[in-house]
Amino acid sequence: MADKPSVLFVCVHNAGRSQMAAAWLTHLAGERVEVRSAGSAPGERVNPAAVAAMAEVGIDISAETPKVLTVDAVRESDVCITMGCGDACPVFPGKRYLDWKLDDPAGQGVEAVRPIRDEIRALVEGLIAEIAPVRPEATG
Repeated sequence: MADKPSVLFVCVHNAGRSQMAAAWLTHLAGERVEVRSAGSAPGERVNPAAVAAMAEVGIDISAETPKVLTVDAVRESDVCITMGCGDACPVFPGKRYLDWKLDDPAGQGVEAVRPIRDEIRALVEGLIAEIAPVRPEATG
């Protein structure tokens, strides 16, 4: 993995789980990680319940748009995470592939999306600890 690892989150519509995961990783890891998200059949817009659930924790994803999954996005990422939706990512040697089993927030209200949001945060925190831990400043 490079000095700055890159992560690609993939779900079918790139409108809920993958958008929340990308936002959490960006929020929690900042510049230490390059973040992408995509979908195999992108929706027209990000799920409003996902937008509302993330806004409750101070993260604005209202300007995000679903993006199509490309071979290049996978090739350029160190870690590819599918979101429990059975997507087939192109497989390249040297990449790490994970599948996070998560409920689909599509068609759900914000009350149902909150636990998914919180589960994604916990998974992202674990990922950060593995690939981009905060290193103590060197003391002299």
